[in-house]
Amino acid sequence: MAKAEATFLAERTQLMKLVWTPETAAKSYIDTVKSCVNIGDSGAAELISAMAGGYNSRLMVEAWSAGDEFGVSIGLAVARSHTGGRHVCIVPDERSKMKYVEAMQDTGRSPEVLVGDVKPAMEGLVDVDFLVVDCRRNDFGEMSQYAKFGNRGAVVVCKNVRGRSIGGWHGGVGGGGGRRVVYSKLLPAGEGLMEIAHVAMNDGTVNSGKRFGRWIILVDQKSGEEHVFRR
Repeated sequence: MAKAEATFLAERTQLMKLVWTPETAAKSYIDTVKSCVNIGDSGAAELISAMAGGYNSRLMVEAWSAGDEFGVSIGLAVARSHTGGRHVCIVPDERSKMKYVEAMQDTGRSPEVLVGDVKPAMEGLVDVDFLVVDCRRNDFGEMSQYAKFGNRGAVVVCKNVRGRSIGGWHGGVGGGGGRRVVYSKLLPAGEGLMEIAHVAMNDGTVNSGKRFGRWIILVDQKSGEEHVFRR
């Protein structure tokens, strides 16, 4: 491993207090595979469930509306069963709530459901440490902007990226930029892309008060090699 990469990983660990538990990640992954075998989802559900479970997420938040797939919701519900945390889904209206609740009950899962606009719904959710947003929704930026992340930092998953610009939403994380994205990576998911972002536990500083610069990761499209440098 290059010196710059090793330094980057060390600083990233300092900026986040989330602890990875591979056993919980594996259990969440396997149980989600079993639960989603009949719904024909894109395959992102298993990965998201493994991450939510592996990081022992205490408050997992997503948004859903009529016509969306249920796989990710099932994955988060499975992860919640292993972490003992909360899984909250925000839906736009009572009709969507009815469809969502019925579909999730058919799988034996019963997440918490909030009805209404994203901003007032997110106001009551404190210490979010795992957030799933959907680029196909007009309010996907608001979810990350109004999220009240916890002291441990957080993981933000932006699904269905496809051809839309993804760089802009980073600046709005945690209420007008109050939290800094210290790492992000694009992964293939179904027919599109999914971005995984790690949010700092505060404004990007550690106990010493030192502020780190922004790390940039470029991926060679031919070799798949990652190049890490600081701007």
